[in-house]
This record gives sequence, structure tokens and C-alpha cells, in this order.
Amino acid sequence: MVAGRYLRARRKEAFISVIASLTMVGVAIGVATLIVVMSVMNGFRAELLTKILGLNGHFTAFPIEREFTDYKETIAALEQIDGVSFAVYFVEGQVLASGRGSSTGVTVRGMDAANLEKLELLYDSAEQGGWDEWDTSNGVAIGYRLAQTLGVSLGDQVQIINPDGAMTPFGSTPQIRSYPVNVIFDLGMVEFDSFFMYMPLEPAQTYFKKFEEVLKPGMGPLDPLASDAEIDAAYERINQVSAAEIFIDDPDNVTEMRQRLQSDPSTRPLVLTDWQQRNETFFSALQVERVVMFTILSMIILVAAFNIISSLIMLVKDKSSDIAVLRTMGATRGAIMRIFSITGTTIGVIGTLTGVVLGLIVAANAEPLRAFISNTLGVAIFPPEVFFLSSLPSKTDPVEVAVVVGLALGLSFLATLYPAWRAAQYDPVEALRYE
Repeated sequence: MVAGRYLRARRKEAFISVIASLTMVGVAIGVATLIVVMSVMNGFRAELLTKILGLNGHFTAFPIEREFTDYKETIAALEQIDGVSFAVYFVEGQVLASGRGSSTGVTVRGMDAANLEKLELLYDSAEQGGWDEWDTSNGVAIGYRLAQTLGVSLGDQVQIINPDGAMTPFGSTPQIRSYPVNVIFDLGMVEFDSFFMYMPLEPAQTYFKKFEEVLKPGMGPLDPLASDAEIDAAYERINQVSAAEIFIDDPDNVTEMRQRLQSDPSTRPLVLTDWQQRNETFFSALQVERVVMFTILSMIILVAAFNIISSLIMLVKDKSSDIAVLRTMGATRGAIMRIFSITGTTIGVIGTLTGVVLGLIVAANAEPLRAFISNTLGVAIFPPEVFFLSSLPSKTDPVEVAVVVGLALGLSFLATLYPAWRAAQYDPVEALRYE
């Protein structure tokens, strides 16, 4: 009751009440800022993981000892291993893509329709066109940012140039082909939408020379005068792929799954690289950034806690006579400490609860708020070219919110101990000497 009276302002105590209100606002701002920033960073990491692991496998398997010609059998064997969701194979190469007066380097992946359907993130992201009759279309699929860079749209021709072309007496000549754009997709990640191009598997195998011509079994030496038709009939084409990607049920269980994949007797020898190895530097930097941001933003709450100390010290000075009267009436030092501890802690509790509500509301509407501010000010906030994603993600972690609340309440309570102890040390005789 006494602590509550001290929190309510009277005319002559208005200044102390204003200081307490500002302190409460400081705690609320600190808690809200910490919740919003951590939620955005969690959403950023989760969205990147979803995009990266939705398109790239948890393991990438490269062939050793011999060319990857038995890819269908290998994929079927890998998908039978416990813990493997599915696997896909592909042909990959780097080329120069040209459109209407603009060129850029891209990564081309050749995949058939059966494998594309397994990549739901890519398969469902087609904004224009579709994947119907993909294997026989002899066209390409590109991201919408790449389409903007090249200045092409659905049905336009894209020219791709591979420096590793046919050998001539004068050296290697570039291999140039043109393909129509059959699909334009939007994955929501700048890197994939700007630098990836997909084409059907067989045209990709032909373009990147991922095949070899061998004599059919039982065929003897060919007649030197054999016609082209006879030569073509005598040889058969054996296709290859560049690598395979393996998707597992638990992306964090890469160590155990690596041992399981490498020790399985039904699969051929493969070199495996997991997603943590490929993105180790990137996600380590994200983790360090999260820790640093949490530490720095916690200082806002710490500053607000110091404000609690200053406001309580002013309140103790102002209430010195009240403290003396209470002591002469029989109040113990512990009772005086409790009064001022409750006063300061109440400021922290109200500020923390206000900050939690405000932080959760802002975190839940991070992208609409970003878009509104960007449109109002005419300034690009969190541009996708820098932050990889086309929208501002947010994912609130209840555990982190609980940690922030506990931190704010703990600092608020600790901030009350010294002023409350000083109040309990007041000598009633000295306090009332000049009253």
C-alpha cells in the first residue's frame, strides 16, 4: 500500500513521478527493441535455411573412381537408407547468358521433371509458365530477377555460351545455343532468382557433354567405309550427371547420417559435403551477429535499470521524513527495504509487460511496417540485393522472449537493492532533527 502511494504522483512530487514514468518507458523500449530485433534475426536465419535447404540438398554427393553413369540406381539405393527423405541428380555448369542486349554469368542445372517435382520450393514457385511436358520442351526456367537483368519474358530466346566447346585445329571454340524461356520462377531469394537457370536433363547432358558413345555389346570392329547411319546404329549413348543431392529428415543430424550414407553397402563410393560445411562461414557469422546484437541491445535495459536507481534515490531523499516516522512507529529496516524494492520493481514490471506487448505486435507485423515506412519515406529499407531476401521475415521464439523478460525483471529488481538499502539505513533521529 505504501509503495503504491509512492508511485502515484502528487503535485509537489510531480518531477519524481515524471522520472519514474520515463524510466518505465525506457524499460519498455529496451524490451520491445530486443524482442523485435531477435525475432527478425530468427526469421532471417529460418528463411535462409528454408530457401537454401529447399533448393540445395543437405548432402551433395560427387562420384569417385568412375563417372556418374549409374545415377538412377544410386539414387534409388540412397532413398532406401533410413533417415533419407529423397535424393535428386542433376547436371551443372557455368555459362554466360545473354538476352536483349544484356549478359550475365549464371549457373545452369539440368534436371528432369521427376526430380523437379521433389523440389517443392522450386516446383511451386513458377510465376509464369509451367512445368508441363518439361522433359520434351527443350526450353529453360529462369528466376524473375534474372529475367529482368536479361530483359526477357516468357517465350523469348536466351542465348547461353559455354567456353568449353568443340576442339578445332585452332583450339577450343565456344559452344553457343539458344533456348526459349518456358518458366519464370520466384523463390524469394535474390541469389537463386538472379543466378540460377534450369533446363531439361537430356539437353543439359548434351550441352555440357555429359555422355559418352560406346560400341553396343556384341559389335565387332566397324568397317572403315561404314556410313554415318551405320556408325550411329553401332554405338550407344551412356549419359552421366554431375552430382546428386540428398535430403534427410533431420537437417541437424548430418554427422550420423554421413556415417550411415558412407557405410551403406548398396551405394557406390561417393564424396559427401553437407550443408553445414558449405555454409559454415555464413551461418557462423549470423550466430555471432545474434549474440552481439543481443548483448548490445541489452544495454538499453541496463541504462533503464540505472534510471530506476536514480529515480529511487531521489524518492528516498524526498521521503526521508516519512521513513523516519515509519521507523519510530515500529517499522523494521526490512520493511523499509521492501517498500522501496516493490516501488522500483513495479516500475520494471509495468515497463517489461508494456515492452513485451509492443515488441510482439511489431514483430508480428515487421514486413507491413517495413513496406509502409519505405513507401512513406521513399527509401529502400532492408533492400533485397543486400539482405538476400525479398521481404523482411520475423519469427518470435518464446524461449528468447522469456529470457528477455527475465533479464529485464532481474535488472529491475537488482536496481532497487541499493536505494532500498540506503533508505533502510536512515537514522530516524537525524531525519527528524530539523522537522
